[in-house]
Amino acid sequence: MTSLEDTDTAVDTPKETSGVSMVLWQIALGIAILFVWQGVSGRLVDNFFISNPLDVGRRLWQWTANGSIFLHLWATVYATALGFVIGAVLGAALGVWLGVSRFAARLLNPYLNALNALPKVALAPLFVLWFGLGINSKIALAAVLVLFLVFLNTFSGVRQVDQDLIDGARLMRATRAQVIMKVIVPSALSWLFAGLRVSVPYALIGAVLGEMIASNRGLGYLVQYSGAQFDTAGVFAVLIVIALLAMVLNFVVDIVENRLERWRVVSR
Repeated sequence: MTSLEDTDTAVDTPKETSGVSMVLWQIALGIAILFVWQGVSGRLVDNFFISNPLDVGRRLWQWTANGSIFLHLWATVYATALGFVIGAVLGAALGVWLGVSRFAARLLNPYLNALNALPKVALAPLFVLWFGLGINSKIALAAVLVLFLVFLNTFSGVRQVDQDLIDGARLMRATRAQVIMKVIVPSALSWLFAGLRVSVPYALIGAVLGEMIASNRGLGYLVQYSGAQFDTAGVFAVLIVIALLAMVLNFVVDIVENRLERWRVVSR
């Protein structure tokens, strides 16, 4: 059975696009989307429903000029970052612990599955009762969303560590703690960072949802307030800010992963 590369009739693929060319194509696509949006608004779709780029830009400029957007942005960034750190640390620690302890994993398995299946958004009113209307309830919701994603990836990574590496470390009289820190954790880093990358937007989602439910500041509150005022341009403006914030957070995680990637142990 021949592969596609071995046949003479294989479809030619375009030359690999350079990084600069790809950025230019991405910018061109974004500009095209804005032109289509502007052209459709008020002609094919009522401006009330989708607004338009010019009105959204004016709203962003207005909020930037009076400085109000920065107050809401900082509240969301603070809740997202703190919730992400708390959830990531707890999730990674829980994943490593249950990954190396089969008894604890079997003991807690039904309870963890039940908690993981529970819609985390349903916990938001409970967190408001526990932690109040302040920033703590938003941090708690973001942390819970991150915790299970990081835990599941870390747990899978620990279970996938090459047993030969562990046996080799034990032959060199490594202690249990040394095996975990020198072999298991570095080997599971790729899985850990995969969970961190996936959980970044969920931390932001948790913070924003918490602000929409009960808050007087933050991007979630601003979305809720703009919607209540029938300000479609304001809603789209906040959504754009949230999307840009998610991109920045993902970029930060990529930088940290690249710095730590050299510690990863590659199994044979």
